[in-house]
Amino acid sequence: MTEERASGGGGASAKSAVTMHRVSDAEAGQRIDNFLLRHFKTVPRSRVYRLLRKGEVRVNAKRIDAEYRLAAGDSVRLPPVRIEPSDAPGRPSASLQELIERSLIHRDPHLLVLDKPSGVAVHGGSGMSFGVIEVLRASRPKESLELVHRLDRDTSGCLLVARDRATLTALHALIRDGGLHKTYLALVAGSWQLGKKRIDAPLATDARERGERHVRIAAAGKASVSVFKPVQFFGKLATLMEVEIPTGRTHQIRVHAAYAGHPLLGDDKYGDRARNASLREFGLKRIFLHAHSVAFDWPGSGVPFHASAPLPAELAAVIDAIGREKPSKSRSRPQGS
Repeated sequence: MTEERASGGGGASAKSAVTMHRVSDAEAGQRIDNFLLRHFKTVPRSRVYRLLRKGEVRVNAKRIDAEYRLAAGDSVRLPPVRIEPSDAPGRPSASLQELIERSLIHRDPHLLVLDKPSGVAVHGGSGMSFGVIEVLRASRPKESLELVHRLDRDTSGCLLVARDRATLTALHALIRDGGLHKTYLALVAGSWQLGKKRIDAPLATDARERGERHVRIAAAGKASVSVFKPVQFFGKLATLMEVEIPTGRTHQIRVHAAYAGHPLLGDDKYGDRARNASLREFGLKRIFLHAHSVAFDWPGSGVPFHASAPLPAELAAVIDAIGREKPSKSRSRPQGS
């Protein structure tokens, strides 16, 4: 890693000077936003993304978006960033730290695995000061912790956090090569009559105000594949699905399920309001999507790794409630296809 100070003029101090950072082989392959968030540890996430949008951060003298992946030898322009008193980071609450620690289901020298609770973001932003990664970093300040992948705030289940840079790089390579297998459980509207269905439909993300994102199927989007398999039928009301995602795009399962004509129940963005309302009487208060398991073979040794998280109690209770319900004409009217 090499860094040079660009001329600040007028005897500017190091803190107020632009820094040019040369990307090393060890840093290559990571997204620019993740690199910046680690570099500007005390800067609010929203400000880091604003630096990217305004072009204050450049790679090889060019504007880049947040998903740009660094290559060895890239020259990254890092602007001076002042921390205002109102931006000074605090610390996660004791209750949130306790919740995250209780959620850990596996730990070894290289990897942490959490059964992330629904309602907890994986990182701060969008109105939340702290997410999983900030809490873990606060309790483990000497470790270089990084998210291996992400889950939506309302999605529960298996979340991987690398404890060192080598592990992060190795697992990201596995993801790119299709060697990391993630399985979800989802409850979709209607009676799924498509059997085991592979949906291969590219996805594009549109930016919205306040960081709100909306994903749509678009020919020019990124390759996205989801494999749906029915597990349990509940008449015409709903179907419990097992979903594997060889790719991991934003809102992928939610958009693909809606595309198949069977939106996820409890999904306020891509789902059906009437269907969601009909499930509230069974206790469904959130999107029914749970990252059930993750599996891969460790690079180098080939030793298999597997972690799983059972369906949360609040979702299991919904399954029990609709399983006891006898279909009625009023509830079975909406068709899933």
